[in-house]
Amino acid sequence: MKRILSLILVAVLALACFSCGNADDPAKKSEGVMTYAEYAAAALESEVTIEAYVQAKQGYWEKDGQGLATIYAQDLDGAYFIYDLKVTKADYDKMVNGTKLRVKGYKTEWRGEVEIIDATYEILEGSYIAEAKDVTALLGTDDLIKSQNMFVSFKGMTVEASKDANGNDVAFLYNWDGSGEEGNDLYFNVSIDGKTYNFTVESYLCGADTDVYKAVKELKIGDKVDMEGFLYWYEGVNPHITAVKVID
Repeated sequence: MKRILSLILVAVLALACFSCGNADDPAKKSEGVMTYAEYAAAALESEVTIEAYVQAKQGYWEKDGQGLATIYAQDLDGAYFIYDLKVTKADYDKMVNGTKLRVKGYKTEWRGEVEIIDATYEILEGSYIAEAKDVTALLGTDDLIKSQNMFVSFKGMTVEASKDANGNDVAFLYNWDGSGEEGNDLYFNVSIDGKTYNFTVESYLCGADTDVYKAVKELKIGDKVDMEGFLYWYEGVNPHITAVKVID
C-alpha cells in the first residue's frame, strides 16, 4: 500500500510540475487574448488585447503628473510597439526584460509604424526573451515589414558616408540632419548588396552612456559591422540599433 501511495504521489507531483511549466509557455494565450496573427489582421483603430513579453523600454517620463513609457514587446510569433503606456514608476521598474504583460488598447499606425496606443496593462507571471532574428537577407524586400518591431540582427553590412552640415563625409550624424549634439539620436548609413539604409541609435532607448552609442561614435566609413536592434519603421525601415560590432 505504501508503495502504491508513493507512486501516486510521484505522479501528482509530476503533473503539477508539468502544469507549472505550461503556465510559463510563451506560446500560450489566455482566453480573450489575440494571437499575433489575429492582431496583425485587426483593422487600424480597432481595440486589441495582446499578451507579450517586454524586450526593451524606451525610457520613463511624466506628463501632467502621469507616468508614461514606450515598450518593445514580443511573443513567439511577432512583436508589438506599445506607445506612451500609462504606467506607475513602481510598475515600470518591475518591467525588466522578459516580463509578461497583458495589454489592451487600440491598434494604430504612424508613418508606417504599427503601434498600440491608449493602453492599459497587467503584469503577469512568466518570462521570455527573444533571440535576434537575422533579417539581413530581407532588406529591400516586401517581406521585411512582417518582422516589424521584432528584435533582429543585421550581418556583414558596410558603414557608408553621411554628409554633415558642411558637406563633409562622416560616419554618423547627431539627429537625421546633423543638427544635434551629444546625447541626441545618432543616424548612420550602412549598405549591403549595393543598397544603402539609414539606421538609428534612439537616445531614449540607448543613451550616450551606453556601449552602442559609444560604438557608433567610433565607426569609420568602410567598417564592416554586425548589428542588433528593433525593427522600427518610419516611412520605411528605420531600425533602432542596440548593439554594433566591427568585424574583420
